[in-house]
Amino acid sequence: MNIILLSGGSGKRLWPLSNDIRSKQFIKIFKTADGEYESMVQRVYRQIRSVDPEAAVTIATSKTQVSAIHNQLGDGVGISVEPCRRDTFPAIALATAYLTDVQGVSPEETVVVCPVDPYVEDDYFRALKALGEQAAKGEANLVLMGIEPTYPSEKYGYIIPRDDQAVSSVSTFKEKPDAKTAQAYIDQGALWNGGVFAYKLKYVLDKAHELIDFTDYHDLFARYDTLRKISFDYAVVEQEKHIQVMRFAGQWKDLGTWNTLTEAMEENSVGEAMMNDNCTNVHIINEMSIPVLAMGLHDVIISASPEGILVSDKEQSSYIKPFVDKIDQQVMFAEKSWGSFRVLEVEEESLTIKVTLNPGHSMNYHSHQHRNEVWVVISGEGRAVVDGVQQAIRAGDVISMKAGCRHTVFADSELKLIEVQMGREINVEDKQKHSLEN
Repeated sequence: MNIILLSGGSGKRLWPLSNDIRSKQFIKIFKTADGEYESMVQRVYRQIRSVDPEAAVTIATSKTQVSAIHNQLGDGVGISVEPCRRDTFPAIALATAYLTDVQGVSPEETVVVCPVDPYVEDDYFRALKALGEQAAKGEANLVLMGIEPTYPSEKYGYIIPRDDQAVSSVSTFKEKPDAKTAQAYIDQGALWNGGVFAYKLKYVLDKAHELIDFTDYHDLFARYDTLRKISFDYAVVEQEKHIQVMRFAGQWKDLGTWNTLTEAMEENSVGEAMMNDNCTNVHIINEMSIPVLAMGLHDVIISASPEGILVSDKEQSSYIKPFVDKIDQQVMFAEKSWGSFRVLEVEEESLTIKVTLNPGHSMNYHSHQHRNEVWVVISGEGRAVVDGVQQAIRAGDVISMKAGCRHTVFADSELKLIEVQMGREINVEDKQKHSLEN
C-alpha cells in the first residue's frame, strides 16, 4: 500500500502547544500501552505499520516540519518537501511526482491520500487499504472515503452518493453548510468529506501536466513558489465525472480544537498538574517544570508551554485563532532531527536556550557571523568540534565560540547543554552550514 500523508498547517487552534514549527500533529498527548506519550503523527504511523508492515509512507509537508518528522518517526519515512505553502493540489501533485520520479513507483500503481492527524482506530487503515484496492480496479478515476456522519456538522463538506451501496458513484458535492442544511444533506444520505481518496499515480500526474507547465519532479519543485494556490477539491475532485465513494462507519475524529482534542484524551492531565474534587470536565496539559493547580473549575482547558498559557472554557476554545494571530513572538520550543531546544530567556542582546541532543545525533557543522556562543554541558557525554579540533565533553565542561567560528557537537549519550547566544543581531538567518571535511 502506498500512502501519502498530508501534514500541513501551524495548528494555531491548539496554541500554546503548537506554533509555526510545531503543528498539532507533533504534540505528544496520547498515552501508549507502555505509559509513554505519543503524538498524532506517531500514532497514525504506528497504526499504518500495524495494519500493513510493508506500507510505503510518504509525508507531504513544509520544510519547517521536516526536522520534527525525522525526530518522531526516524529516517525511514519518505518526505515530499513543499518549498512553500501552495494548498493541497500542488502539494499532492508534487508528492505524486516524487513517488514516480524519485522513488521509482510505477505510474500504474495506486496511492491513498489522507490527512496525517485523524483520531481513528485500526479499522480506518484497513478501510484505506480497501480504498486503494478499489481504485486499482479502474472503475473510477478517483475513489473517495465518505465518513458516515454522526451529527449535522458545519465543519465538513458533504458527498452525496447515488445509492446506499458500500461503494457508490457520486451524485454531487456540497460545500460546508449551516447545521440546518447539513441535516437536510444527511437526510439525503450524504457523507462527510474527510479529505481521503485514492487514485492511480498516472491520473494525477496527467492532471498536473494539464494545469502546470513542468517536465518532472525536479522541475516542479524548482518552480513550486510560482504555482497558483488551489485545493485538490477545486482543481480535481469537483471537475471529475468518474468518481466513486466508499463508506466508512468507524470512529473518525478531527482533533482540530482543544474541545475535540480533550475528548480523545484518556486522562485529565498531562504533566505536573493537580485539581481538587470540585473540578468537573477539566483537562490540564502542562509542558512546564512548574506545577499547575485548578480548583472548582468546570468545562475548562488549561494548557501551559514555553509559548504561553491558555485558560479557556472548552466551547470558547474553538474561537482562539484570531487572538493567537495577534501574538508575535519567537518560537520558544522546537523538535529537530537531532533532538530539541527550549528557549529559557530572551534579552536584547542575548538568548539562552536549553538544548537536548539524542544519542548518536549531532548538529550541522555551522558558523554565525554576528554572534558569539557558549555551551555549558549539564548532563551526558559527547564530542565538540570547534574549527576542526575535536574534544570530548561531559557535564561541567564549557565551550566558547567566537563569531565566525565553525562548530558542532555529537552526542554519545543523551546530551544536554545550556547555549548562550550573545550579539546585537541574533536571528535564525545568521547561520552558515559547512562541510566537516573542510
